[in-house]
Amino acid sequence: MPWQETLLMDQRVQFIADSQRDVFDVAELARHYGISRKTAYKWIDRYDVGGPAGLVDQSRRPAHCPHGTRPPIIAALLDVRRHHPTWGAKKLLKIVATRHPTWTLPARSTVCDLLDRAGLIMGPRRRPVPAHPGRPLIPMTAPNGTWTADFKGQFKTRNGVYCYPLTIVDGFSRYLLTCHGLLSTAIVTARPIFLRLFQEYGLPGIIRTDNGVPFATTALGRLSTLSVWWIRLGILPELIAPASPQQNGRHERMHRTLKAEATRPPSANLRAQQIRFNRFRHEYNDERPHEALDQETPGSVYQPSPRALPRTLAPLEYPGHFEVRLVSRNSGIRWKKRWVCVTHTLAGEYVGLEEVDDGLWDVYFGPVKLGRLNERLLRIEDHKGRTVRRGPAGTTTEPADAL
Repeated sequence: MPWQETLLMDQRVQFIADSQRDVFDVAELARHYGISRKTAYKWIDRYDVGGPAGLVDQSRRPAHCPHGTRPPIIAALLDVRRHHPTWGAKKLLKIVATRHPTWTLPARSTVCDLLDRAGLIMGPRRRPVPAHPGRPLIPMTAPNGTWTADFKGQFKTRNGVYCYPLTIVDGFSRYLLTCHGLLSTAIVTARPIFLRLFQEYGLPGIIRTDNGVPFATTALGRLSTLSVWWIRLGILPELIAPASPQQNGRHERMHRTLKAEATRPPSANLRAQQIRFNRFRHEYNDERPHEALDQETPGSVYQPSPRALPRTLAPLEYPGHFEVRLVSRNSGIRWKKRWVCVTHTLAGEYVGLEEVDDGLWDVYFGPVKLGRLNERLLRIEDHKGRTVRRGPAGTTTEPADAL
Protein backbone atom coordinates (compact mmCIF):
# COMPACT_ATOMS: atom_id res chain seq x y z
CA MET A 1 0.00 0.00 0.00
CA PRO A 2 1.35 3.53 -0.78
CA TRP A 3 2.03 6.20 1.84
CA GLN A 4 -1.16 7.99 2.92
CA GLU A 5 -0.67 11.79 2.84
CA THR A 6 -2.92 12.52 5.80
CA LEU A 7 -1.19 9.91 8.06
CA LEU A 8 2.36 10.18 6.79
CA MET A 9 4.13 10.14 10.16
CA ASP A 10 1.91 7.32 11.44
CA GLN A 11 2.85 5.22 8.41
CA ARG A 12 6.56 5.79 8.96
CA VAL A 13 6.35 4.94 12.67
CA GLN A 14 4.40 1.76 11.84
CA PHE A 15 6.99 0.85 9.20
CA ILE A 16 9.83 1.19 11.75
CA ALA A 17 7.86 -0.88 14.30
CA ASP A 18 7.32 -3.67 11.75
CA SER A 19 10.99 -3.66 10.75
CA GLN A 20 12.09 -4.07 14.36
CA ARG A 21 9.93 -7.18 14.86
CA ASP A 22 12.18 -9.09 12.41
CA VAL A 23 9.12 -10.89 11.03
CA PHE A 24 9.60 -9.61 7.46
CA ASP A 25 12.73 -8.67 5.61
CA VAL A 26 13.19 -5.17 4.17
CA ALA A 27 12.13 -6.15 0.64
CA GLU A 28 8.82 -7.59 1.89
CA LEU A 29 8.15 -4.50 4.05
CA ALA A 30 8.89 -2.22 1.10
CA ARG A 31 6.40 -4.12 -1.08
CA HIS A 32 3.82 -4.04 1.69
CA TYR A 33 4.09 -0.25 2.15
CA GLY A 34 4.40 0.48 -1.56
CA ILE A 35 7.86 2.06 -1.40
CA SER A 36 11.25 1.21 -2.85
CA ARG A 37 13.91 -0.69 -0.91
CA LYS A 38 16.13 2.40 -1.14
CA THR A 39 13.46 4.47 0.62
CA ALA A 40 12.95 1.73 3.23
CA TYR A 41 16.66 1.67 4.10
CA LYS A 42 16.71 5.49 4.21
CA TRP A 43 14.04 5.67 6.93
CA ILE A 44 15.61 2.81 8.90
CA ASP A 45 18.99 4.59 8.87
CA ARG A 46 17.43 7.91 9.86
CA TYR A 47 15.63 6.27 12.78
CA ASP A 48 18.83 4.60 13.95
CA VAL A 49 20.64 7.95 13.96
CA GLY A 50 18.00 10.36 15.22
CA GLY A 51 15.21 8.30 16.70
CA PRO A 52 11.62 9.41 16.06
CA ALA A 53 12.85 12.92 15.15
CA GLY A 54 14.68 11.38 12.20
CA LEU A 55 11.35 10.50 10.57
CA VAL A 56 10.44 14.18 10.11
CA ASP A 57 10.95 15.60 6.60
CA GLN A 58 14.20 17.52 6.32
CA SER A 59 14.90 20.66 4.34
CA ARG A 60 16.37 20.11 0.88
CA ARG A 61 18.06 23.50 0.89
CA PRO A 62 21.76 23.09 0.11
CA ALA A 63 24.10 23.74 3.01
CA HIS A 64 26.46 25.71 0.76
CA CYS A 65 26.03 27.66 -2.47
CA PRO A 66 29.34 27.83 -4.37
CA HIS A 67 28.24 30.78 -6.51
CA GLY A 68 26.58 32.73 -3.68
CA THR A 69 27.66 36.23 -2.67
CA ARG A 70 30.46 36.10 -0.12
CA PRO A 71 29.63 37.34 3.41
CA PRO A 72 32.22 40.19 3.37
CA ILE A 73 30.60 41.61 0.22
CA ILE A 74 27.13 41.35 1.76
CA ALA A 75 28.33 43.07 4.92
CA ALA A 76 29.95 45.89 2.94
CA LEU A 77 26.82 46.50 0.86
CA LEU A 78 24.51 46.48 3.87
CA ASP A 79 26.85 48.78 5.80
CA VAL A 80 26.75 51.40 3.03
CA ARG A 81 22.98 51.07 2.79
CA ARG A 82 22.53 51.63 6.54
CA HIS A 83 24.58 54.82 6.31
CA HIS A 84 22.61 55.96 3.25
CA PRO A 85 19.06 54.55 3.53
CA THR A 86 17.86 56.24 0.32
CA TRP A 87 20.62 54.98 -1.97
CA GLY A 88 19.75 52.29 -4.49
CA ALA A 89 21.60 49.17 -5.57
CA LYS A 90 23.56 50.87 -8.37
CA LYS A 91 24.99 53.48 -6.02
CA LEU A 92 25.86 50.85 -3.42
CA LEU A 93 27.71 48.77 -6.02
CA LYS A 94 29.65 51.83 -7.17
CA ILE A 95 30.76 52.73 -3.66
CA VAL A 96 31.79 49.17 -2.75
CA ALA A 97 33.58 48.74 -6.10
CA THR A 98 35.58 51.91 -5.41
CA ARG A 99 36.56 50.73 -1.93
CA HIS A 100 37.34 47.14 -2.97
CA PRO A 101 38.38 47.14 -6.64
CA THR A 102 39.47 43.47 -6.55
CA TRP A 103 36.12 42.12 -5.46
CA THR A 104 33.72 40.45 -7.91
CA LEU A 105 30.43 42.09 -7.08
CA PRO A 106 26.94 40.64 -7.67
CA ALA A 107 24.36 41.91 -10.10
CA ARG A 108 22.04 44.78 -9.24
CA SER A 109 19.07 42.42 -8.89
CA THR A 110 21.00 40.33 -6.37
CA VAL A 111 21.77 43.43 -4.31
CA CYS A 112 18.07 44.32 -4.31
CA ASP A 113 17.25 40.82 -3.00
CA LEU A 114 19.90 41.18 -0.27
CA LEU A 115 18.47 44.52 0.84
CA ASP A 116 14.96 43.09 0.86
CA ARG A 117 15.94 40.09 2.97
CA ALA A 118 17.74 42.41 5.39
CA GLY A 119 14.60 44.52 5.78
CA LEU A 120 16.23 47.62 4.33
CA ILE A 121 13.67 48.24 1.58
CA MET A 122 10.52 50.02 2.61
CA GLY A 123 7.40 49.75 0.51
CA PRO A 124 5.97 52.88 -1.10
CA ARG A 125 4.05 55.08 1.31
CA ARG A 126 0.43 54.96 0.29
CA ARG A 127 -1.46 58.21 0.30
CA PRO A 128 -4.54 58.17 2.55
CA VAL A 129 -7.72 57.91 0.53
CA PRO A 130 -10.69 59.81 1.95
CA ALA A 131 -13.76 57.76 2.71
CA HIS A 132 -16.43 57.39 0.07
CA PRO A 133 -20.16 57.02 0.76
CA GLY A 134 -20.43 54.11 -1.69
CA ARG A 135 -22.27 53.59 -4.93
CA PRO A 136 -25.41 55.70 -5.52
CA LEU A 137 -28.57 53.76 -4.78
CA ILE A 138 -31.38 56.33 -5.19
CA PRO A 139 -33.37 55.47 -8.36
CA MET A 140 -34.32 58.08 -10.95
CA THR A 141 -38.12 58.02 -10.98
CA ALA A 142 -39.16 61.58 -11.89
CA PRO A 143 -37.81 64.65 -13.65
CA ASN A 144 -35.39 66.72 -11.53
CA GLY A 145 -35.10 63.98 -8.93
CA THR A 146 -31.47 63.50 -9.98
CA TRP A 147 -29.31 65.52 -12.33
CA THR A 148 -26.03 64.06 -13.51
CA ALA A 149 -23.03 66.24 -14.29
CA ASP A 150 -19.64 65.52 -15.76
CA PHE A 151 -16.86 66.93 -17.88
CA LYS A 152 -16.44 65.11 -21.14
CA GLY A 153 -12.78 64.49 -21.89
CA GLN A 154 -11.00 67.67 -22.95
CA PHE A 155 -9.82 68.12 -26.52
CA LYS A 156 -8.11 70.83 -28.57
CA THR A 157 -9.93 72.96 -31.09
CA ARG A 158 -8.06 73.61 -34.31
CA ASN A 159 -6.54 76.84 -32.98
CA GLY A 160 -4.79 74.84 -30.23
CA VAL A 161 -7.05 75.88 -27.30
CA TYR A 162 -8.32 73.17 -24.98
CA CYS A 163 -12.10 72.76 -24.65
CA TYR A 164 -13.60 71.22 -21.50
CA PRO A 165 -17.29 70.39 -22.23
CA LEU A 166 -19.42 70.53 -19.05
CA THR A 167 -22.55 68.43 -19.57
CA ILE A 168 -25.54 68.31 -17.21
CA VAL A 169 -28.44 65.91 -17.79
CA ASP A 170 -31.75 65.18 -16.10
CA GLY A 171 -31.35 61.53 -15.20
CA PHE A 172 -34.98 60.48 -15.57
CA SER A 173 -35.86 62.12 -18.90
CA ARG A 174 -32.30 62.12 -20.37
CA TYR A 175 -32.86 65.80 -21.14
CA LEU A 176 -29.52 67.48 -21.87
CA LEU A 177 -29.79 70.64 -19.80
CA THR A 178 -26.52 72.07 -21.08
CA CYS A 179 -23.36 71.26 -22.95
CA HIS A 180 -21.01 74.17 -22.45
CA GLY A 181 -17.41 74.29 -23.58
CA LEU A 182 -15.20 75.81 -20.86
CA LEU A 183 -11.53 76.68 -20.71
CA SER A 184 -10.93 74.64 -17.53
CA THR A 185 -12.67 72.56 -14.87
CA ALA A 186 -12.26 75.26 -12.21
CA ILE A 187 -15.18 76.09 -9.92
CA VAL A 188 -15.07 79.73 -10.98
CA THR A 189 -16.08 78.72 -14.52
CA ALA A 190 -18.49 75.88 -13.61
CA ARG A 191 -20.58 77.65 -10.95
CA PRO A 192 -22.12 80.24 -13.34
CA ILE A 193 -23.35 77.38 -15.56
CA PHE A 194 -25.15 75.73 -12.63
CA LEU A 195 -26.53 79.10 -11.52
CA ARG A 196 -28.03 79.72 -14.95
CA LEU A 197 -29.62 76.25 -15.00
CA PHE A 198 -31.08 76.69 -11.51
CA GLN A 199 -32.60 79.99 -12.60
CA GLU A 200 -34.03 78.51 -15.79
CA TYR A 201 -35.11 75.01 -14.71
CA GLY A 202 -35.33 75.17 -10.91
CA LEU A 203 -33.54 73.00 -8.36
CA PRO A 204 -33.07 69.21 -8.53
CA GLY A 205 -33.11 66.97 -5.48
CA ILE A 206 -29.73 65.34 -6.17
CA ILE A 207 -26.74 66.05 -8.40
CA ARG A 208 -24.73 62.92 -9.17
CA THR A 209 -21.11 63.33 -10.28
CA ASP A 210 -17.77 61.59 -10.27
CA ASN A 211 -15.02 62.37 -7.77
CA GLY A 212 -13.13 64.90 -9.87
CA VAL A 213 -12.73 68.66 -9.75
CA PRO A 214 -14.83 70.76 -9.24
CA PHE A 215 -17.44 68.36 -7.86
CA ALA A 216 -15.39 66.75 -5.08
CA THR A 217 -12.10 67.09 -3.24
CA THR A 218 -10.07 65.08 -0.73
CA ALA A 219 -11.39 67.21 2.15
CA LEU A 220 -13.66 65.96 4.90
CA GLY A 221 -16.79 64.44 3.35
CA ARG A 222 -15.17 65.01 -0.07
CA LEU A 223 -16.84 68.41 -0.03
CA SER A 224 -15.88 71.08 -2.54
CA THR A 225 -16.93 74.73 -2.58
CA LEU A 226 -19.41 73.82 -5.32
CA SER A 227 -21.00 70.95 -3.38
CA VAL A 228 -21.21 73.12 -0.23
CA TRP A 229 -23.24 75.62 -2.27
CA TRP A 230 -25.51 72.83 -3.50
CA ILE A 231 -26.17 71.66 0.06
CA ARG A 232 -27.05 75.20 1.12
CA LEU A 233 -29.59 75.23 -1.74
CA GLY A 234 -31.14 71.96 -0.54
CA ILE A 235 -29.49 69.80 -3.21
CA LEU A 236 -27.79 66.59 -2.09
CA PRO A 237 -24.46 65.89 -3.81
CA GLU A 238 -24.11 62.22 -4.73
CA LEU A 239 -20.79 60.69 -5.79
CA ILE A 240 -20.29 57.53 -7.79
CA ALA A 241 -17.60 55.15 -6.54
CA PRO A 242 -14.06 55.96 -7.72
CA ALA A 243 -13.17 54.51 -11.14
CA SER A 244 -16.79 53.35 -11.66
CA PRO A 245 -18.22 55.31 -14.61
CA GLN A 246 -20.81 52.54 -15.12
CA GLN A 247 -22.65 53.94 -12.08
CA ASN A 248 -23.36 56.99 -14.21
CA GLY A 249 -23.98 54.93 -17.33
CA ARG A 250 -26.75 57.09 -18.80
CA HIS A 251 -24.46 60.10 -18.80
CA GLU A 252 -21.52 58.18 -20.25
CA ARG A 253 -23.72 56.87 -23.07
CA MET A 254 -24.73 60.43 -23.92
CA HIS A 255 -21.04 61.38 -24.00
CA ARG A 256 -20.44 58.67 -26.56
CA THR A 257 -23.07 60.18 -28.85
CA LEU A 258 -21.77 63.70 -28.20
CA LYS A 259 -18.24 62.70 -29.09
CA ALA A 260 -19.28 61.08 -32.35
CA GLU A 261 -21.59 63.85 -33.53
CA ALA A 262 -20.18 67.11 -32.18
CA THR A 263 -16.43 66.81 -31.58
CA ARG A 264 -15.02 64.89 -34.55
CA PRO A 265 -13.40 66.71 -36.15
CA PRO A 266 -13.06 69.60 -33.67
CA SER A 267 -14.14 73.07 -34.69
CA ALA A 268 -11.85 75.99 -35.50
CA ASN A 269 -12.20 77.68 -32.10
CA LEU A 270 -14.18 77.56 -28.88
CA ARG A 271 -16.99 79.78 -30.21
CA ALA A 272 -17.52 77.62 -33.28
CA GLN A 273 -17.40 74.51 -31.10
CA GLN A 274 -20.11 75.93 -28.83
CA ILE A 275 -22.35 76.47 -31.86
CA ARG A 276 -21.99 72.75 -32.66
CA PHE A 277 -22.77 71.87 -29.03
CA ASN A 278 -25.94 73.98 -29.13
CA ARG A 279 -27.02 72.36 -32.40
CA PHE A 280 -26.36 68.88 -30.96
CA ARG A 281 -28.30 69.70 -27.78
CA HIS A 282 -31.37 70.82 -29.75
CA GLU A 283 -31.31 67.69 -31.89
CA TYR A 284 -30.66 65.40 -28.91
CA ASN A 285 -33.52 66.88 -26.84
CA ASP A 286 -36.21 67.66 -29.41
CA GLU A 287 -35.65 65.59 -32.58
CA ARG A 288 -33.80 62.38 -31.75
CA PRO A 289 -36.11 59.61 -30.38
CA HIS A 290 -34.68 57.92 -27.32
CA GLU A 291 -34.96 54.16 -27.01
CA ALA A 292 -35.11 54.22 -23.18
CA LEU A 293 -38.10 56.58 -23.44
CA ASP A 294 -40.05 54.27 -25.77
CA GLN A 295 -38.86 56.34 -28.75
CA GLU A 296 -40.09 59.61 -27.25
CA THR A 297 -37.79 62.62 -27.20
CA PRO A 298 -36.29 63.84 -23.89
CA GLY A 299 -37.86 67.26 -24.45
CA SER A 300 -41.34 65.74 -24.49
CA VAL A 301 -40.77 64.04 -21.13
CA TYR A 302 -38.88 66.66 -19.16
CA GLN A 303 -40.65 69.27 -17.01
CA PRO A 304 -38.93 72.11 -15.05
CA SER A 305 -38.63 71.72 -11.31
CA PRO A 306 -41.25 73.31 -9.04
CA ARG A 307 -38.43 74.29 -6.65
CA ALA A 308 -37.29 77.74 -7.71
CA LEU A 309 -33.86 79.14 -6.96
CA PRO A 310 -34.16 81.22 -3.74
CA ARG A 311 -33.01 84.84 -3.69
CA THR A 312 -30.96 84.27 -0.54
CA LEU A 313 -29.58 81.18 1.11
CA ALA A 314 -31.62 80.09 4.13
CA PRO A 315 -29.61 79.20 7.25
CA LEU A 316 -29.12 75.49 7.85
CA GLU A 317 -31.35 74.08 10.57
CA TYR A 318 -30.36 71.25 12.91
CA PRO A 319 -32.47 69.27 15.42
CA GLY A 320 -32.70 70.71 18.91
CA HIS A 321 -30.47 68.05 20.49
CA PHE A 322 -27.57 68.87 18.12
CA GLU A 323 -24.59 70.96 19.18
CA VAL A 324 -24.04 73.64 16.52
CA ARG A 325 -20.60 75.12 15.83
CA LEU A 326 -19.29 77.72 13.39
CA VAL A 327 -16.31 76.64 11.28
CA SER A 328 -13.85 79.50 11.49
CA ARG A 329 -11.62 80.84 8.75
CA ASN A 330 -8.81 78.58 9.95
CA SER A 331 -11.04 75.57 9.09
CA GLY A 332 -11.73 74.47 12.68
CA ILE A 333 -14.34 74.64 15.45
CA ARG A 334 -14.12 75.39 19.14
CA TRP A 335 -14.92 72.29 21.19
CA LYS A 336 -14.71 72.41 24.98
CA LYS A 337 -12.09 75.17 24.91
CA ARG A 338 -10.01 73.26 22.40
CA TRP A 339 -9.58 73.50 18.64
CA VAL A 340 -10.68 70.72 16.28
CA CYS A 341 -9.95 70.80 12.55
CA VAL A 342 -12.93 70.29 10.21
CA THR A 343 -12.20 71.42 6.64
CA HIS A 344 -11.37 74.67 4.87
CA THR A 345 -14.26 74.18 2.43
CA LEU A 346 -16.72 74.84 5.28
CA ALA A 347 -15.12 78.05 6.54
CA GLY A 348 -17.92 80.39 7.63
CA GLU A 349 -20.52 77.59 7.71
CA TYR A 350 -22.26 75.93 10.67
CA VAL A 351 -21.96 72.21 11.39
CA GLY A 352 -24.10 70.11 13.71
CA LEU A 353 -22.86 67.46 16.13
CA GLU A 354 -25.01 64.63 17.49
CA GLU A 355 -23.79 62.57 20.45
CA VAL A 356 -23.93 58.85 19.65
CA ASP A 357 -21.84 57.50 22.52
CA ASP A 358 -19.77 58.70 25.44
CA GLY A 359 -17.21 61.05 23.89
CA LEU A 360 -18.28 60.30 20.29
CA TRP A 361 -20.19 62.77 18.13
CA ASP A 362 -21.41 62.41 14.55
CA VAL A 363 -20.61 65.56 12.56
CA TYR A 364 -23.11 66.83 9.96
CA PHE A 365 -23.23 69.61 7.45
CA GLY A 366 -26.93 69.94 6.78
CA PRO A 367 -28.17 66.43 5.93
CA VAL A 368 -24.69 65.18 4.98
CA LYS A 369 -22.78 63.18 7.58
CA LEU A 370 -19.11 64.15 7.44
CA GLY A 371 -17.53 61.89 10.04
CA ARG A 372 -17.27 61.24 13.78
CA LEU A 373 -15.60 63.45 16.38
CA ASN A 374 -13.56 61.59 19.00
CA GLU A 375 -13.38 63.83 22.07
CA ARG A 376 -10.45 61.94 23.56
CA LEU A 377 -8.32 62.39 20.44
CA LEU A 378 -9.83 65.76 19.47
CA ARG A 379 -10.09 64.81 15.82
CA ILE A 380 -12.74 63.89 13.28
CA GLU A 381 -12.53 60.47 11.65
CA ASP A 382 -14.39 59.17 8.63
CA HIS A 383 -16.79 56.22 8.77
CA LYS A 384 -13.86 53.78 8.38
CA GLY A 385 -12.10 55.14 11.44
CA ARG A 386 -9.39 57.01 9.55
CA THR A 387 -8.33 60.51 10.49
CA VAL A 388 -9.43 62.87 7.77
CA ARG A 389 -7.21 65.76 8.73
CA ARG A 390 -5.07 66.56 11.72
CA GLY A 391 -4.63 69.93 13.28
CA PRO A 392 -1.21 71.52 13.72
CA ALA A 393 1.18 69.65 15.99
CA GLY A 394 -0.96 66.55 16.35
CA THR A 395 -4.45 68.02 16.93
CA THR A 396 -3.70 69.32 20.43
CA THR A 397 -2.03 72.58 19.55
CA GLU A 398 -4.47 75.43 19.04
CA PRO A 399 -3.68 77.93 16.26
CA ALA A 400 -3.28 81.55 17.27
CA ASP A 401 -6.36 82.68 15.32
CA ALA A 402 -8.69 79.92 16.59
CA LEU A 403 -12.10 81.26 17.51
